[in-house]
Amino acid sequence: MTEGRDRATRPPRLDDVARVAGVSKATVSRYVSKTIPVAQATGLRIQKAIERLEYVPNLLAGGLATSRSRLVSIIVPLLAQSSFNETIEAIVRALRQHGYVAMLEISGTDQADLEPLIEAALARRVDAIILTGMVSDAGIRRKLRSAGTTVIETWGLPKDPIDVAVGFSHAETGRAIADFLRRRGYSNPLSITARGTRAIERRAGFLRQWKQTGGGECADLEVDGPPRFSHARAVFRLIRSSAQRPDVVICGSDGLAQGVLIEALAAGLSVPDELAVLGFGNFSIAADMRPSITTIAVDGERIGQEAAQIISARGAGELVEHQLIDVGFQLIERESA
Repeated sequence: MTEGRDRATRPPRLDDVARVAGVSKATVSRYVSKTIPVAQATGLRIQKAIERLEYVPNLLAGGLATSRSRLVSIIVPLLAQSSFNETIEAIVRALRQHGYVAMLEISGTDQADLEPLIEAALARRVDAIILTGMVSDAGIRRKLRSAGTTVIETWGLPKDPIDVAVGFSHAETGRAIADFLRRRGYSNPLSITARGTRAIERRAGFLRQWKQTGGGECADLEVDGPPRFSHARAVFRLIRSSAQRPDVVICGSDGLAQGVLIEALAAGLSVPDELAVLGFGNFSIAADMRPSITTIAVDGERIGQEAAQIISARGAGELVEHQLIDVGFQLIERESA
């Protein structure tokens, strides 16, 4: 039994905590919502009362000093073999440091499945929506703009952001890959591009730079959905059927790069001497593979920190202009290329 209250009757309320702590309900509200600091001694009394009563704050209750939910909806296309996973973990850690709780939703790659998730997030009055995939549907973009909720697009730098974008230029990564391969003397690349993703931007940037620096034709294989390990056999079938075997395969993810490496080694090819492989995302497996995978690394930790700071600043009433925040990228040279 806690504080003479029968557990079967009702859960403890804000006024119960205020009575036990000897403070006003408004003071408890400020302590719980963390909007305005309270004196250290007062905070200790409130915390002891919360623990004594086993009180669970209702952050959506009208009696609190703020109407903020402190909920953030993170919507990702997928998790399995996703380039976003480490970035998502970094975002969740950063949000927690700022006092927010993350809700994770998986939308798939169909824009039609994205809209109900956004509507559900807005109905719950989330403080922000963080998107990792591309939002190409004009109607969804209009809805997000008119909602008045902070929207942060990550992993890209769209020309016309919905609100704020924190990411990097995929076209620039393509150009960096082209420069790297030209510098290393490769001449016959095969690019694996997923339909309807930012990989198309990377390929366009790659091709422009490749041709501008004297490169020849570049073979291309399109795959459904994000490129992943299971696509490796299709890649190898194309390699085997080609009149001129590519000397380097540019993969849209480190998962696919891992699969291509395994297929190449199983076929008796020497990597990188007979076939080089380049990945994307700098998954943890990239450094652990033998040979280790040359790849593009993205600073997911910084994306998380930037996103959390924007949401926190907006919550505090600070003005954050619509903007693009470029976190850049790094091409990590390892053994596979």
